[in-house]
Amino acid sequence: MLDEVRKYHEEQRNNRPFEPGVTEIWPSGAVLEADDRIALVEAALDLRIAAGHSSRKFESAFARRLKLRKAHLTNSGSSANLLAITALTSHHLGDQRLVPGDEVITVAAGFPTTVNPILQNGLIPVFVDVDLRTYNTTAERIEAAIGPRTRAIIVAHALGNPFPVAEVAQLAEDHGLFLIEDNCDAVGATYDGKLTGTFGDISTVSFYPAHHLTMGEGGCVLTGNLALARIVESLRDWGRDCWCEPGESNKCLKRFNYQMGTLPAGYDHKYIFSHVGYNLKATDLQAALGLTQLAKLDSFIAARRSNWQRLRESLDGVPWLILPEATPRSDPSWFGFVVTVDPEAPFHRAALVDFLESRKIGTRRLFAGNLTRQPAYVDQPHRVSGSLENSDLVTEHTFWVGVYPGLTEEMIDYIASSMKEFVGAHG
Repeated sequence: MLDEVRKYHEEQRNNRPFEPGVTEIWPSGAVLEADDRIALVEAALDLRIAAGHSSRKFESAFARRLKLRKAHLTNSGSSANLLAITALTSHHLGDQRLVPGDEVITVAAGFPTTVNPILQNGLIPVFVDVDLRTYNTTAERIEAAIGPRTRAIIVAHALGNPFPVAEVAQLAEDHGLFLIEDNCDAVGATYDGKLTGTFGDISTVSFYPAHHLTMGEGGCVLTGNLALARIVESLRDWGRDCWCEPGESNKCLKRFNYQMGTLPAGYDHKYIFSHVGYNLKATDLQAALGLTQLAKLDSFIAARRSNWQRLRESLDGVPWLILPEATPRSDPSWFGFVVTVDPEAPFHRAALVDFLESRKIGTRRLFAGNLTRQPAYVDQPHRVSGSLENSDLVTEHTFWVGVYPGLTEEMIDYIASSMKEFVGAHG
């Protein structure tokens, strides 16, 4: 049957040649091959419909890949961020726990789900600005934002380009702050030769189809801190205190010997709840796909870097376009190629984007732009540190195009030539 699935996959492949202006060039997307389809079908045939063997296998393999002790699969990267922030409010942390009204420093120009868990836990986001070209904030901006109630920092590596995470981690240590790395766009990136996602107390990853690996939906929380890992697991799994996997019954060998809260002694540990938690688990179907994707991670990252570099070299010197740059001392694992139209240019970003879209070249904004200007956050409690002028500029003048592994050199060259043609016609 699986041989037939492979044949079916080959029959469904789109082998039509690239036609400029006709073939759609997506800004992001999953690269799915025969082994991915087979893994999904095999898991379905085995009726592995809940979290189980494949989930545990993926968690172990992914933790090893990122050189961390624990990884916990979730149903999305957004849920991973929710678990990461919520874990820091756990009573198990004692006096270190975050409480409502505490502040968490983050970046104004980003994606909402980096910020939403701050508000959802009654905490106060403190917004800082970014640099143009790297689209990341700096340790100096973060340090200037630290106030008497600041307790944590959560920052995303922008479009696969690391923020100066070693300096930020040192700053967090010096001030007794938690650091969460939103690594959803940057799996495989390094800073000072060390993988992003390994500098902070917790890191998060997304497996949405736009990202480096896909499970369709899905995410992951990673940490080297076993106490935090245990809290994350509890919060993910309904808030229960028990750590037995589904199907296990007495891993601790004292299932009926616990007394917690005001429950009677000997209450079944499988039904003792020590956190107000969620059910944010993934499934084995997703994990089976994740395992085949993980085997291709190196080639995916290499393709992203190659596509980004080809586009960067092709557009170098084109007037009015502010091109992206890697953060010094980093080796990014690029998510997209970001462009800012110079505010003094004789054309607006919207005109360039319209031209590209008319040629079937997909574009995206730098996510939400300046989040403080979004309707969801206008009336939410927050603090702004310093100017957000670059975040405002990003909101008006910035967009990005794809570099994901599904794009060919011919497609990348067409993106570059289209941009140059437009700028040349308006120069």
